[in-house]
Parts: sequence; C-alpha cells; structure tokens
Amino acid sequence: MSNEIPPGWYAPDPQCPTKLRWWDGSAWTQTSADADPATVGAAVAGAVEPNANAKSAGAPMDLRTMPEAIQGRRRPWITSWPIIALGFVLCFIPGLVLLWVRPGTSAKVKSGVTAATVGLLVILALVAPGATPTASAPSNLDSRSPTPSAEATTPNPNSSSTSVPVETTAATSTQRPSSGSPSASALPSTGVTGTASSALLALPVKGRAPKTGYSRAQFGNGWVDVNRNGCDTRNDMLIATLTNINMSGTCKVLQGTLADPYTGRSIRFVYGGVSEVDIDHVVALSDAWQKGAATWPFAKRVALANDPLNLQPTDSSANRQKGDGDAATWLPPSKSYRCTYVARQIAVKKKYGLWVTAAEKQAMQTVLATCPGKSLPSPGTQPVIAANTGGQAPSSIVATPSKKAGLDPDMGTCKAAKAAGYGPYYRGVNPEYYYYRDADGDGKVCE
Repeated sequence: MSNEIPPGWYAPDPQCPTKLRWWDGSAWTQTSADADPATVGAAVAGAVEPNANAKSAGAPMDLRTMPEAIQGRRRPWITSWPIIALGFVLCFIPGLVLLWVRPGTSAKVKSGVTAATVGLLVILALVAPGATPTASAPSNLDSRSPTPSAEATTPNPNSSSTSVPVETTAATSTQRPSSGSPSASALPSTGVTGTASSALLALPVKGRAPKTGYSRAQFGNGWVDVNRNGCDTRNDMLIATLTNINMSGTCKVLQGTLADPYTGRSIRFVYGGVSEVDIDHVVALSDAWQKGAATWPFAKRVALANDPLNLQPTDSSANRQKGDGDAATWLPPSKSYRCTYVARQIAVKKKYGLWVTAAEKQAMQTVLATCPGKSLPSPGTQPVIAANTGGQAPSSIVATPSKKAGLDPDMGTCKAAKAAGYGPYYRGVNPEYYYYRDADGDGKVCE
C-alpha cells in the first residue's frame, strides 16, 4: 500500500510530531519542515489509518485527502493572491513586496512579474500627459493692473519729499490696510470695452444746453459716501491714489504723496495745510449739466459726482485752470496723459448717457489720432443711480406759465421761440418750459 502513496509532505514526522516530513513515494527522507502543531494535529486526526503491513513497513498514513495547506508550509493570508492583486491595484510597490514574500511561488514567476511591472512603469512615465514640462509664461507680459493714473509720469526724484509737520494730537497715525479696506472699490475696474475711438463715434452730438439752474448742490451736498463704506468719496480717492499715506483712523488721510498724472509732478499732500491736491471731475459737473444731466433724477447726478471713473486727484492749480471746460477748451498739461484723459471722458459720457458738442468731438478725435488703439476704460462697478444721496435734492425751481422778470418772453409756439433764438427749455429747470406743450413728453421743449 505504501507504493500507492505519492511523494509529498506528510504529518507527522515519526520522530518529531511538530514537523512535516518528505515521503518520496517509497520511503521517508531526511528532509523535514516546521509545521503548525494545530495543523499537524488536524492532519493526524483526519488521516486514514493504513493496514498493519503498511504501518509496520514504516509507510506514512494515507493522507492523499489532506488539504493542500496541511501538506506544505501554511501560507499567511497577507500573501494570498487576492491580497497581492489588491496591492497591485492600489500601488505597484506593495504588490511586488507581497509577491516576493509569498512562499511556495518560484523565483522565476516572481522575476517575470517584477520585470513586466517595471517595464509597464517605464512606458507610463514616457507617455504620461504630465511628463512634458509646462512652459513658463512669457516674462515680458505686463501683469500690472492699470489705474486711472497708470500713465502718470514718474515723479521727479529731485522733488522735495520732506514732510510738513502737522498736529496729530489725539489722532492715531496709522497705515491704511491694503486689503479689505473701504477704499478697495475707490477706483474703477480695469477691464476694457473696445476702443475709445469707436465709443466716441457712438456718442450723440448736440449743442450745449443752457447753464440755467446749475449749482454744485444739484450733484449732492459735497462728497457723499455713496458706497456706504464709512468714508466719504474724497478720502476714498486719496487713499486709493496717494502713496506713503499716514492716516487718522480708517478714513482721514493726514499725509501722502501724489504722482499727478495731469502735470507729471510729485505733490505732497498734508491735511490742514495749504492743500495742493484737488479731486477733479474728469467730466466737469457744469459740463455734464449742459449736456444731459439737467434732466436727470437727483440720485443719478450724485452718482456721477462720486463715481471713481469720473474722479482724479490732481494739482489744485491745474484743476482750477480747467474749470468746467471740456476737451475742446482744456487738456492736461502732461501730453503723455491726454489719451487716457480723453478715453476716461468718453467712458463717463457713455456710461451716463451724456452727449458731446461737435467741437468737443473734434478735439477728442485729434487726441485719439495719436493713440488709435487706446482702450476704453471699464465703466466700473458703481451704479449710475446712487443708493445713498447724502440728503435731499435742493429745491426745484418753481416754474409757472406766467411771465416773470428776467425770463425769456413767451413766444406762443416753439417755432416762434426757436426762430427768435430761444430754447431749449427743460422741465424742472427752466420756468419757460411751461410756456409750451411738451408733445413728446421727453421733459424738454423747443429743442
């Protein structure tokens, strides 16, 4: 019967029950291997007892039905094929490690799998999308965000920058935070909407209307906190455009330096001293009144007067020389800034629906001819109707249809009035408006 038992590991070793011993098919060999005592015990308990002749001949028990795990060295679950496969799925390295520590697998198989894995990794590294280095952005791209004063001439280094002493008793002098500050929206956004030249061609061209009824109060009581950030518009603009600023609190600017784009000068601003810095309305308020603003609601006029797109800190003398002039009568002394200045005027007039005169349009085209591709500034984020007007509108002119001293005569019809050189008249502005019938209801007569 012993000849019927195939070669293999069997338990127990007659001389040591805790070991497996190799049966070569006819006799025991001297080769033995460690075995789990529990496994050996289970094998003995489940073995088929041979006949007496076989036992006496020294043949092993008939263990051909013994499970494979009992016939050889017991393999831990961590090196089972499913776990090795999972290691390869998660990462190649764990799979290879588990493969190489797996008992009972030939070195030839392990070497073949390892070579195939390394080859696959090399192929993936060569064809992976991320293998090609990303080209760096060209270094000559200008990433600076332009502001209304971006084209200002660099301040003269020889200019005096000595601070004038100021009284700061009971006022804490601090630097204004650069992020999250109320002045964050003081300047218009820097996006562009086509060229200034093309926008100019789209503006209506009309004559200048009368200045009757104009006053600064028609555009709000001074500087208004239209964006409700806690600071008035003047300080918002100073904070946004001055450098080397000293503050009192979060809004009050005590000192700073302005690179004035209108003159190309560097101007030192000192609060309480003889101020050399004004906030210019790029489109003068009086000019706006005569080119459409007279018929606007009060909140729209306040918005125009406090819109960063229409505001530029500048040298006070230059601002006063400009007065209420348009591009036909005044341009900045610094010729390098004229294109930007005209482009901003066009952007303001487009945003608010103002017109230009023929002479003004011609002057603008002359300037833009020197910079035909000049971009039109973005209108910015401030709405054209102010949510906060800072107070009530000034009392409107009380107009009656009766003739009053100092008023134009009632000519009976607009045709007669225009023939005599009178008009146009605007509702709520000119008392003469009520002399005539506003047939189209547009708020003006004899236009």
